[in-house]
Amino acid sequence: MRILGLDYGSKRIGVALCDELGLTGQGLTTIMWKNRIQVLDALEILVKDYGVEKIVIGYPLRLDGTEGIQCEKVNRFARLLEVRLSIPVIKWDETLSSQTAEDILIQSQMRRKKRKQVIDKLAASIILQGYLDSLHPARHHY
Repeated sequence: MRILGLDYGSKRIGVALCDELGLTGQGLTTIMWKNRIQVLDALEILVKDYGVEKIVIGYPLRLDGTEGIQCEKVNRFARLLEVRLSIPVIKWDETLSSQTAEDILIQSQMRRKKRKQVIDKLAASIILQGYLDSLHPARHHY
């Protein structure tokens, strides 16, 4: 089953895709926001091109586990995706995924300008990988 992972943002949406076995998530692309229709069209193309059966979208819970303002934006977007694409959209706790992505890129000594180009799809792959790992708890990535 192919699963798409999304790191939802108001300017950019990071996109990741799992392999056909559902074991690993890899960064795929970043969609720049122009308008809702353009974003939905771009995601629909990816879903069709890759045979995606499910979407996992990062859910920005606060560190104390409560929902913030951004959660309502993600909820609305997730509902739009489900209606438009007719596939399930799973909300997955994305706490610190963007910070983890930033840390990984800094440790790799990537320059700031280049980091900005890849951070969203890396965050999406971290979100997706967390979900995939939860499906196979005995398997660990090191």
